[in-house]
Amino acid sequence: MTSVRPNFLPPGLVSNLQEVLSSRKGDEGDQSNDNNDKSTEPSTSTSVESTTETEDNSKPVVLVTNGDGIDSPGLVFLVEALVRQGLYNVNVLAPQSDKSVSGHSVTLRETIAVTSAEINGATAYEVSGTPVDCVSLALSGALFSWSKPLLVISGINRGSSCGHHMFYSGVVAGAREALICGVPSLSISLNWKKDESQESDFKDAAAVCLPLINAAIRDIEKGSFPKSCSLHIEIPTSPTKNKGFKLTKQSMWRSSPSWLAVSANRHPNAGFMSNQQSLGIQLAQLGRDASAAGAARRLTTQKKSVVEIESVGAAGKSDAGRVKKYFRLEFQDKEQADTNEDLDFRALENGFVSVTPLSLLPHIEPETHVAAADWISSALKEDQ
Repeated sequence: MTSVRPNFLPPGLVSNLQEVLSSRKGDEGDQSNDNNDKSTEPSTSTSVESTTETEDNSKPVVLVTNGDGIDSPGLVFLVEALVRQGLYNVNVLAPQSDKSVSGHSVTLRETIAVTSAEINGATAYEVSGTPVDCVSLALSGALFSWSKPLLVISGINRGSSCGHHMFYSGVVAGAREALICGVPSLSISLNWKKDESQESDFKDAAAVCLPLINAAIRDIEKGSFPKSCSLHIEIPTSPTKNKGFKLTKQSMWRSSPSWLAVSANRHPNAGFMSNQQSLGIQLAQLGRDASAAGAARRLTTQKKSVVEIESVGAAGKSDAGRVKKYFRLEFQDKEQADTNEDLDFRALENGFVSVTPLSLLPHIEPETHVAAADWISSALKEDQ
């Protein structure tokens, strides 16, 4: 200990340092126990390293997210299809609940929780945030050990995201965030129809778009994938009966928004509400203004938590003397007069798999569209 100068350090501290240094020599058994104890702590770096040790670093890294939540069949079937091929290191970072109409929203000034999830063959986490939160966090380097994935896939969404719905869509926003960060991306939606679609359609949808995913990864590695664009894929209601892939343009189609006034004592579809139901609405309203900690915290007894920090939200305001009204938004489908067969919703209606290139820079959109058209044509030819 010649390098330690007692005149600068208290004698007790010098003694402690000597004890620590001597205890580190040998005694591997104690060190192993210490490591085991530390592995239970909610530390991002140790948890990620332990989950990625078994990954084959020679395989391309693919990141999967969505808008419907980590337990949705669209994501589950897509990840299963990717894992089954054994070609990629599949990583999942998805919202823990449904965020399908969250648009490009992010969570600021509140702490989000990231909790490990069980998906066979993939490294998976659920996030108490939006799809954009998921992609932004994944690409930040704060969670995963890799620098960036080769491709980000967002989907498969339950319902169409054609036209102006892309601006509302959480699944499209996840892919758009990747594009903003300079990572190639795809978003996928299934044209789900009530009383007609079933969960097995997601499995078929995954099988339909898998060739395009494989072609994208192959050509990203070659450097021939279209630059500065994300591809949005729309699968028709009956995936196995599709008429093939069709390059499309984003339309101006949208459902009509309908805001319904909801009485505190009356629900428009269910008659009068009980006092308990009315109180429930008020409590729910107050809950949105209360601390976000309750929503962000997860039990660690069942799952290993990676990031779990409490956050305190703004205090709720008193309702005394204030008028409060309730409204609910619903979207209603409407007919479109535009018969252009190259538009996304029209191709989807006609049974095609619609592939729409989306760019961040409108002034280069024509060039992007041509480049995407050339790539899709060549990619599908090579895959046949």
